[in-house]
Amino acid sequence: MRNSELFERAKAIMPGGVSSPVRAFKAVGGEPIIVSRAQGSRLWDVEGKEYIDFLMSWGPLILGHSHPKVVEAVCEQAKKGLSYGLTNEHEITLAELVVSAMPSVEMVRFVSSGTEATMSAIRLARGYTGKKYVVKFDGCYHGHGDSLLVSAGSGVATLGIPGTPGVPEDIASLTLVIPYNDPQAFEEVFKKYGEDVACVIVEPVAGNMGVVLPKPGFLEKIREITREYGALVICDEVITNFRLSKGGAQELFGRDPDITCMGKIIGGGMPLGAYGGRREIMQKVAPEGPVYQAGTLSGNPLSMVAGIATLKELFTLKPYEELEKLTRKLTSGISEILHRNGIPHRINQIASMFTVFFTEEEVYDYETAKRSDREMFGKFFRSLLREGVLIPPAQFEAWFLSTAHTEEDIHLALEKIDKAVASL
Repeated sequence: MRNSELFERAKAIMPGGVSSPVRAFKAVGGEPIIVSRAQGSRLWDVEGKEYIDFLMSWGPLILGHSHPKVVEAVCEQAKKGLSYGLTNEHEITLAELVVSAMPSVEMVRFVSSGTEATMSAIRLARGYTGKKYVVKFDGCYHGHGDSLLVSAGSGVATLGIPGTPGVPEDIASLTLVIPYNDPQAFEEVFKKYGEDVACVIVEPVAGNMGVVLPKPGFLEKIREITREYGALVICDEVITNFRLSKGGAQELFGRDPDITCMGKIIGGGMPLGAYGGRREIMQKVAPEGPVYQAGTLSGNPLSMVAGIATLKELFTLKPYEELEKLTRKLTSGISEILHRNGIPHRINQIASMFTVFFTEEEVYDYETAKRSDREMFGKFFRSLLREGVLIPPAQFEAWFLSTAHTEEDIHLALEKIDKAVASL
C-alpha cells in the first residue's frame, strides 16, 4: 500500500486525514507519510522506506522507539488489564518517582494529556487564588484548552483574542498575552491587572515557536513579580520535563514554580499528563478540596508502567551529558553544511532539543521566530524526507534526540543532510 492511497482513504473519514493537524504536512507542502513501524532511532513508512527519526513522536521517546524495558512493562501489564477505573499500585510508584525528581512537586495528579494538565492547573490556580486572569506569552503553546488558544495583538500587553473559531471572546478576554523574554511588558501587565491575575503560565524553554531559550533574568522576574502580587507560577514542562535534566528545566535554571505541568516523557510514549506542586495548593483538588477534576482513564495502568520503566531507565543511565554532546555534534554539522551552501540560519539548542531557523537574526521570541524563511524550511524538510531523514514537519517545532541515536546515526544523518541541502 502507498502513502498516498492510504492518505486519500483517511481524508474521506477523518478531518484532513489526520488526528492532529500538523501531521497533514500542510505547513511544508508535502505529502504525509503513513507509519508502519519504528525501532530505536529508525522509523519506516508503509512503503518500506526507512528514516532516521529526529521527530521522536514530538519528544516523548527519549529512550528511542520500542525500548525493550518499556515494551516488556506494557506487555506484562496488558495481560493483567488495560484499564481499571480504580487506583492501581503503579500510580503510586510513578507519583513517588516524580516527587523524588522534582523538588517543587510535593503532590501530583495524573491525567491523560498535556492539554488536560494545563487546563487543570489553570482551574486550580483560579480556585486557589480566587482571581480570574491568566498571563501567557505569545508563541507559547499550552494545549488546546479554550483559555489558552489565544494570540497576541499589537502593543505591549494585550487582552487575548480568540486564536480559533469556537472560543468565545468572553473566555479569551481573561487571558493576557505578552511577548516572551520581555520583562518590561511583564511588569506593565501586572501594574494594570496584577490584583486580578490568578497565574502566569510559561514554558521555561519555549518549544512551540521553535526552541527559544529564556534570557538571563526573565524567569527570575516572573517569580519576583508574581510573589509581589500573590499570583501563582505554572511551569509548563510538558516538553522539557525529564528532557533537559532529571528535574527538568526548573532544575537547570534553579526555578521554583507553584505548579508544574508534565507530559510526553513521563508516559514513555503512552498517553499521559500530570500536574503537581506545593502540598497546600494540590490539596485544593477534589476529593480533598473544592476544585474539581476527574478522568476515567487517568492513572491508566499501561501508561503508568511505561512511565515507570522510562524514568527508572533515565535515572539509571543519567544520559543528559552524552545526549547534549551528540546533539551539539549534529547541530554544528548542520550549521557547517548550511554555511557552506550560503543559507542564512540560526540554531537554538538546549540539551537534546533544537530548532533550525532560516534567518540571520537572533531568535528570542515569537516575532523574531516568524521572520524565519518558511518557504526555505519547506524545501529543506522535503529534501531531508526524500533522503530518509525525518524532522518535525513545521518550522516552529523542536527536533529531538534519544539515547537510541548513535555517533554512526549522526554521521549518516549529516551525510544525508549535506546531499539534501545541495539539492535546494
